[in-house]
Amino acid sequence: MSTSPQQDPRDRPARLTVGVVGAGRVGPALAAALQLAGHRPVAVSGVSDASRRRAAQLLPDVPLVSPAQVLERADLVLLTVPDDALPGLVEGLAETGAVRPGQLLVHTSGRYGARVLDPALRAGALPLALHPAMTFTGTSVDVQRLVGCSFGVTAPEELRLAAEALVIEMGGEPEWIAEENRPLYHAALALGANHLVTLVAESMELLRAAGVEAPDRMLGPLLGAALDNALRSGDAALTGPVARGDAGTVAAHVAELRRHAPQTVAGYLAMARATADRALAHGLLKPELAEDLLGVLANDGTEGTEGDAR
Repeated sequence: MSTSPQQDPRDRPARLTVGVVGAGRVGPALAAALQLAGHRPVAVSGVSDASRRRAAQLLPDVPLVSPAQVLERADLVLLTVPDDALPGLVEGLAETGAVRPGQLLVHTSGRYGARVLDPALRAGALPLALHPAMTFTGTSVDVQRLVGCSFGVTAPEELRLAAEALVIEMGGEPEWIAEENRPLYHAALALGANHLVTLVAESMELLRAAGVEAPDRMLGPLLGAALDNALRSGDAALTGPVARGDAGTVAAHVAELRRHAPQTVAGYLAMARATADRALAHGLLKPELAEDLLGVLANDGTEGTEGDAR
């Protein structure tokens, strides 16, 4: 272990001025993380009152200006706008001459790689796609959560080291994603993270309807263990009535959901079918039990449910 004194971040070479275009939940947090690494935020653009409040909280004393003024002042510009708005923003900035040669232009979209920045590349910018695989709250907690967070990194090969270095400075772990794989990469994250929130919220609502006073307290240990087991063991961690082939129990579930929460039936059936397919493929679900189970799911759980629900 080295015993040499740590260098003050402000004394490191090649410190950059940083600007943020789009002060949503992500941009100010990344700029604050870069500030901790010794870079200097100099400008932020934001339209809504919420974005201005976030900028004021995470980047105090950093002026709020127009997007063009952000690019005028910053060596490194974070484009942290919604995915669908990104192509138009890049084209507009390039067409108006706001992009400067040699300027690092970083977007944080999971969907896009570096090619969406081609209009800025033609204007001389250095394009980087750095997507943090993390959910953001828009508060200072996000800066702490970046430590150990994986980033999906896509950039021209000659900029790969620079992109990975920026991620490391923010406390993250760079994971190289090929340009053509960005949509699949983003779909995988959305499937796991976004849909998880929906599943948990629906589960909590159903538990409340069943009379559970503290569904969060009940679900916390269960879901924590399930997530840990899934990350460690994959499909081998599957448990429950679908993996066991308990067709009657699944039919009873569907009958109860139709009665009390019909809006959840389609999601339950879709997930049950996917779970059954995976359990069968991995030898967890016995073929002789799978037939009845898949029959229940194929019939949307409507056949034979009355007796099973009693």
